[in-house]
Amino acid sequence: MDFQTSINTCFKKYAVFSGRASRSEFWFFVLFGILGGIITTIIDTMILGYTVEEGGPINLIFSVALLIPSIAVTARRLHDIDKSGWWQLLWFTVIGGILLIIWH
Repeated sequence: MDFQTSINTCFKKYAVFSGRASRSEFWFFVLFGILGGIITTIIDTMILGYTVEEGGPINLIFSVALLIPSIAVTARRLHDIDKSGWWQLLWFTVIGGILLIIWH
């Protein structure tokens, strides 16, 4: 799956928590979130005059728009490796976050 196809798939399955997501679909969506966050932060700081610490409205809107699809694609990716989607609650612990990165 290429970059654009994975982004389209994740937004088509905006709140679908069942099914499976391939490794490339998950990691391309993560890459999209990181690149989008960097770009929106640059727009907020350069054009709108916010500092990085304050955060800006464009980055906030982008982050909120990606919240549900990120949770959904993570649940689908965990299903692909025969784990429950509830395992993503491990992100609240440091050791659990490391374990989830290894699994993905």
